[in-house]
Amino acid sequence: MAVFQGFSDKIQAIVGKLRGQGRVTEADIKQVSTELKRALIYADVNLSVAKDFVARVSEKALGEDVLKSLTPGQQVIKVVYEELTELLGSKQTKPRLSSNPPTVYLMSGLQGAGKTTATAKLANYMRKQGHNPLMVACDVYRPAAIQQLQVLGRQLDAKVFTIEGEQNPVKIATEAVKYATSYLHDIVIIDTAGRLQIDEDMMQEMEDIKAAVNPDQIFLVIDSMIGQAAVNVAKTFDQRISIDGVILSKLDGDTRGGAALSVKAVIGKPILFASVGEKLNDLEPFYPDRMADRILGMGDVKSLIDKAQEAFDEEQSRELAKRMLSNKFTLDDFLEQMQQLKKMGSMEEIMGMIPGVNAKALQGASLDENRMVRMEAIIQSMTTSERRNPDLLNASRRKRIAAGSGTTVQDVNRLVNDFENMKKMIKQVGNMAKGKKKFRGMF
Repeated sequence: MAVFQGFSDKIQAIVGKLRGQGRVTEADIKQVSTELKRALIYADVNLSVAKDFVARVSEKALGEDVLKSLTPGQQVIKVVYEELTELLGSKQTKPRLSSNPPTVYLMSGLQGAGKTTATAKLANYMRKQGHNPLMVACDVYRPAAIQQLQVLGRQLDAKVFTIEGEQNPVKIATEAVKYATSYLHDIVIIDTAGRLQIDEDMMQEMEDIKAAVNPDQIFLVIDSMIGQAAVNVAKTFDQRISIDGVILSKLDGDTRGGAALSVKAVIGKPILFASVGEKLNDLEPFYPDRMADRILGMGDVKSLIDKAQEAFDEEQSRELAKRMLSNKFTLDDFLEQMQQLKKMGSMEEIMGMIPGVNAKALQGASLDENRMVRMEAIIQSMTTSERRNPDLLNASRRKRIAAGSGTTVQDVNRLVNDFENMKKMIKQVGNMAKGKKKFRGMF
């Protein structure tokens, strides 16, 4: 499911009426403003935030430079895009790093917001940036909270600090920072306890940990799906412990967007990261302009490129391109490409980032993730010689491969046909490239 799908559909329907219009009247702007307000209220955006947003859009859209431009419809869409970007935070904010390591991040939030998982995802993100993070288990109240963080730590092969039998979170946090200094962990991420609701004991404990370790930044983890209720949570935490930024969890399940669209405007603190899936890799830096692009159906090419650069090895891709153009593309190469493509996320998510692709239409499309799993199983059931030379795949071999991969002969046939079609397409591209080079050589 695309991020903010419900809200995005409504906004796209509104701006879609303006796209290509040669003339826009004040009545048109008034109608757009009314529909925008309804869409924001539907999205569970804070009411004062919704009113201010619509007022700013109306004021700018009614300016002479918009109404008298050659493309007024496009100009109004541009105004909506700019105001959406501003509402979401204007520009990306990166976490700060201390000039005197370790950098200490304190995670806060209500129980169930996804703090522990966010701690592990942030550790994973920091490790990819070349850091050596230490996760600290300070939730001594929730059953199995420490074990949960330890399991996540093993998945990441990252150190989790805890003190067996210790029930004082302040002491655990303090000792963890000392440990990090001694064992060269340049990042410390402290997972704290949450409550089902904000209470005095919870806030006092956060204040005590803050006073003891003097964190470089305090992050508030907010469940995106609670809508504008997130604003009250953020206000309280900010008043008591002065948060530095927000991490939105469960953004992939949020069809409205009330939390993301409200929190920056109300408390003035940026959204640093958004969790867009259940895997530990599914934590993305939050780019307000890219999110506005997605909401308005303009795709998100920059994030798509980032994902591709992270998933695909540059040297491997260069070598593969050479093999493709020299007609040496094998089923092993085909398998490698599929595996790297999977690292980028679901097909629906990838397609939703491409401009002009209707994310809503994708819901009914046959983006069969299981088919990719079957294709992998089929190729892995082949011998080395069969992968390198599919011409060997007679009827008996295909039957054996189908049995070994738990698929059908029809599945094997389909895979071979897909592979052969790709080879033909690659050959055509190669011939075009050679023809172009030959043509240039004539001059």
